[in-house]
Amino acid sequence: MKFTCVWFLYAGAALFSWRADAAETVKYVLLVEGDKKAGEQIVEHRDDGVTHVRYIFKDNGRGPELDEEYTLRPDGTFATYKVSGTTTFGAKVDEQYRRDGDRAVWKSTSESGDRQVEGAPMYVPLGGTPQASSVAITALVRRGDGTLPLLPGGTLKQRVVEELEVSRDGETRRVQLLVQTGVGLNPSFVWATGKGDATRLFAFLIPGYLTAIEDGWQVNAARMLEMQKAAEGNLVKDLAARQFGLLAGSTVIRNARVFDSAKGVLGAPSDVYVLRDRIAAVVPAGSPDAGAANVIDAGGRVLLPGLFDMHGHEWNRWQGGLHLAAGVTTVRDMGNDNATLQALIDEAARGEILAPRIVPAGFLEGESAFSARNGFVIKTLGEAKHAIDWYAQHAYPQIKIYNSFPKEILKETVAYAHLRGLRVSGHVPAFLRAQDVVDAGFDEIQHINQLMLNFFVTPTTDTRTLERFRLPAEKTADLDFDSKPVQDFIASLKANDVTVDPTLSTFDFIRQRPGEVSKAYAAVIDHLPLDQQRYLRAAEMEIPDDATAARYDRSYRKMVEFVGRLHKAGVTVVPGTDALAGFTLHRELELYVEAGMTPIEALQSATSVAARIARVDADRGSITVGKYADLVLVDGDPTRDISAIRKIALVLTQGRVVSPTAVYTELGIKPFVSETVAVQSAQAAASK
Repeated sequence: MKFTCVWFLYAGAALFSWRADAAETVKYVLLVEGDKKAGEQIVEHRDDGVTHVRYIFKDNGRGPELDEEYTLRPDGTFATYKVSGTTTFGAKVDEQYRRDGDRAVWKSTSESGDRQVEGAPMYVPLGGTPQASSVAITALVRRGDGTLPLLPGGTLKQRVVEELEVSRDGETRRVQLLVQTGVGLNPSFVWATGKGDATRLFAFLIPGYLTAIEDGWQVNAARMLEMQKAAEGNLVKDLAARQFGLLAGSTVIRNARVFDSAKGVLGAPSDVYVLRDRIAAVVPAGSPDAGAANVIDAGGRVLLPGLFDMHGHEWNRWQGGLHLAAGVTTVRDMGNDNATLQALIDEAARGEILAPRIVPAGFLEGESAFSARNGFVIKTLGEAKHAIDWYAQHAYPQIKIYNSFPKEILKETVAYAHLRGLRVSGHVPAFLRAQDVVDAGFDEIQHINQLMLNFFVTPTTDTRTLERFRLPAEKTADLDFDSKPVQDFIASLKANDVTVDPTLSTFDFIRQRPGEVSKAYAAVIDHLPLDQQRYLRAAEMEIPDDATAARYDRSYRKMVEFVGRLHKAGVTVVPGTDALAGFTLHRELELYVEAGMTPIEALQSATSVAARIARVDADRGSITVGKYADLVLVDGDPTRDISAIRKIALVLTQGRVVSPTAVYTELGIKPFVSETVAVQSAQAAASK
């Protein structure tokens, strides 16, 4: 959740620009689900050289509101800058920057800096509007070499990949599709118009989610999006060609300690044979060579089944590398634009992108001012049944019901989904409690806050707002887990065989204060690029004082304890993230151990248990002959120390091999293992 919101502010940061030599006001609209307005940005460039920006974006009952002002230097970079407002989850934004000669000074709620600089570096605001970064686009054009040094660090690069003529009401423009690299963990695409110093950004498009475009030109968005997806596809395929090596013929992984996820034991050294994406044999290490074409020397490392992330949103074609490098070979997508997800699954099946296997969950939402615009948004039972039919016919094993779903048709909808053979999971719709959805027949509940709200909401509490985060943060600290209401609820979850996907690591944001490193990413932050480190130190939740901070911290720790109590009571817990791919899953498993699971039980939750809940245990979840060869080679022993799960040396999936070291290096991330494990030909291995 935090990463998604931060990514939006960051990746949307190259949305808009305009001429700096004349007074004008430019309005941009932000649309979701094609044509539904979710926000706007109004840019006013004044005669006195000051530019003012008003930015607001609201989706799914939350979003940032920001006011920004700045002046520019002759080179197009910031001379002065300030922004104020609130983040997606309500934290205060208050940031300023100025440059006097060769001295640059900046301060926000989470960081400060004072540096002597040379040349024309561009300050990157931490909490700014999309306009703040698009100023960098014009500065890039002025420099002419396609590069722009950044403050506090890094270099932004930009190049043109496509051109297009757009029109409206008889007026035409020439626009260019630009690809930018150097900030973030993947390239970003923006549309620009104009020439020379008059170049400005025209639009920014996120497939399946957002259209941000100069007001009045929306009619061109569909054609622009198709061109952008094709251009992005070429880059994605190039990454896959470099980092997703095909294993031709048979492969043997020698001398690996195989984790038996069904029995929960780590076995003696074995040789594991793989052929055509399936496990062909598991024999004692040192058994007679069966003539494999490829050899991987595990060197006594632990071999795990591929890990599951049971709560992802795979709208970004680039995040698959992070999943695979972290050993995540299957992701359950818990809500997406249907066309976008289907296209992604097809691309992954063809091996065109670096991606895990995807298990889709159909998104089902009700119509309201707070609706999340994914999947199907319905008003009636008939519309809900039509959506369920579509998901059943497209091989979805389950649906996910969301916040605005009409409570009046909930029970009938669940029954119809079960009739069609689909599991039902989701959030708790507004004005209901978690016990109500258990009684309605839910098979699974997402997010720890949705469980905690069971004890805090009233019939008039609207959990489509930020109340769904504030109430658990405020009240869980004082909740008596030994009380009858809590014990009865846990017993009901167990009696009704309800699975819980708590996404604990994601909810660490409720206790993070400005400038602190979220504990969700404390173990990895030094490995990440500087810009990502900055964003991960920015708080998302409003925490006004020390007493509140202490209270929210107690609430979070009790949420972790609650998951432990669920596990002890026999309630099935599966690990999902809803946040930064790969890394967040590792933290989720650490939290399960903190809650009381053994490391082996935590690993089982991410392998055999997850496969069963996702209904793919016939071919995944364990290292068993005949199942998919989704295999993860780990330095260290995560069955004893769960934190060793970050030290992944090699990953096999889909008949291909992935080197985490190579993937991380390409993404600007410091690898977690020092020794590279290579795939060798049998001849090369025999010669050693």
